[in-house]
Amino acid sequence: MKKRAILCVDDERTVLLSLKAELREAFGRDYAIEIAESGSEALELFEDLRAEGYDIPVIISDYIMPHLKGDELLKRIHQQYPEALKIMLTGQADATAVGNAVNEAKLYRYISKPWQAEDLNLTVAEALNSYLQKQQIGEQTLKLQQVNQALEAANQKQLQLISQLQENENRLQQFLDGIPVGVVIINNNGILSYLNRKAKYLLGRDFMPGIELEKIDNMYQLYRVNTEELYSPEDLPLNRALNGETTRLDDLEIRHSNISIPLESWGTPIYDANGKIAYAIAAFADISDRLAAEQERQQFISDLFKVNVDLEAALDAQVQLTEATARFVPYQFLQLLDKESIVDIELGETVEQEMSILFSDIRSFTTLSEQMSMEENVTFINDYLSHMEPAIIENRGFIDKYIGDGIMALFHGSADDALQAGITMLQRLDEFNAIREQQERRKIAIGIGINTGKLMLGTVGGQSRMDSTAIGDAVNLASRLEGLTKEYGLPLLISEQTWLKLANPERYAIRPIDKTQVKGKLELVTVYEVFEMDDAALKEGKFATRWLFEEARQLYQQQVFEEAAIRFSDCLNQNPRDRAARILLNRCQNQQSFVRQSLLP
Repeated sequence: MKKRAILCVDDERTVLLSLKAELREAFGRDYAIEIAESGSEALELFEDLRAEGYDIPVIISDYIMPHLKGDELLKRIHQQYPEALKIMLTGQADATAVGNAVNEAKLYRYISKPWQAEDLNLTVAEALNSYLQKQQIGEQTLKLQQVNQALEAANQKQLQLISQLQENENRLQQFLDGIPVGVVIINNNGILSYLNRKAKYLLGRDFMPGIELEKIDNMYQLYRVNTEELYSPEDLPLNRALNGETTRLDDLEIRHSNISIPLESWGTPIYDANGKIAYAIAAFADISDRLAAEQERQQFISDLFKVNVDLEAALDAQVQLTEATARFVPYQFLQLLDKESIVDIELGETVEQEMSILFSDIRSFTTLSEQMSMEENVTFINDYLSHMEPAIIENRGFIDKYIGDGIMALFHGSADDALQAGITMLQRLDEFNAIREQQERRKIAIGIGINTGKLMLGTVGGQSRMDSTAIGDAVNLASRLEGLTKEYGLPLLISEQTWLKLANPERYAIRPIDKTQVKGKLELVTVYEVFEMDDAALKEGKFATRWLFEEARQLYQQQVFEEAAIRFSDCLNQNPRDRAARILLNRCQNQQSFVRQSLLP
């Protein structure tokens, strides 16, 4: 079997690897998936593959690339290998570029970027099927042409021999007896002059020369193929040749001895030196094999169509399987491990990455769960998570795991993605609670903690069961921050590491609220409150007391509790619902009380 390859070209390696992974998943069994990161590299790789004996049915190229754009690359490849089907994959090509690619490179299809996996796989499958079908039909057509050429050559030989009939009749008869085509010759009076061996076999009778044409017509009944309609004797090639016509028929069928033979027949008049018809010659050939070949070709096309339908169904099933797999092992996880498919993952593989980690949890879920049946618990959790999941995906994150009602999500991009996901989750929570309120059910509250730092991403488990996971101090701190939301009564807390990684912290409603020591950490951790989702009055109050709160917090950290308490009290006078101010005020008062008691005799 000839080696085949699909060539993919894109200057963005991430896109290229993603494209290669999808195509290898769909077509890797039958095709090598080759990639190039530039037009010049693609031309070199194309030449190398061809030199190694590869057939390259499909080339997929991005449009915007340095030095050599996609339309020019496809044009050059078309000049060398016009049979290949060219697909342009880009989101930036204008109409002129696409037109150039269509006209000069004979572009097969244009797919917008980012692409839909199903559309990409279906387009490539159609291109491959089209390419293979053209090859196979071409081979069949070539065979038919060869048969026709052979018949035409035989006919030409017959005509050449007939032109020499008057010069050497005996020699002509010997030759005609040896050819595989039936030949009948009559003179201008309609008297049979010659019947060759093949003609006797096809006609099923052997008779002596001298019989008149009218008697020949009565002896043989010729039908229109696959019908019960007899051919009129006047329309047969031999009769028409006597009238000066050169004819060809391919719908004759002769029947005798319980057999039917389809025939192709040629009738030609033979002229003497004076330009008068001296003879009429009819040649006819058994075209059973040719008709069988045509029937096989039609059956092949029908079978190929069925294969295409089955292949489309298989591709649909594969897409569904890929999508189902992605629900358990996110594609982003595979990318971070530099894997193209889930089958490439092995136990214990790890990679160090800087990421933002988000933990969320439902407040008092145990109490809420005890009030529901098992089925109601499952329904509630799925309903809640279906509202939260899109908020993470929309902000370029992916869910590492569900922990009961809790969520652990990872963000490989900016810290802003993680923070915006947390804010969006609180927005979706309001929508979820509005639905519950309409159903006369109790509203729920959640806590979200976000930290940014280095972690180890990898696989853990045993030989029969593995799971993806992320471990490290950064992960632990994110979990601790989520726990602190319960202590402070606030919905969203972030670490100083996350705050420092924000592109523009001033665009968010954020304030530092405390430095605290969390479990497992020796140094104090600065905790920031994000109050984007507070109601307008509470949010405005926190902005109004922002600097007063910060001054009080600094005094609290310096253990000047009396002065800190005065300022926290001022914050509460201006904004009574400020939970963080109230908690820190209580701590100041408790510290003052402890100091007074320790000074008593």
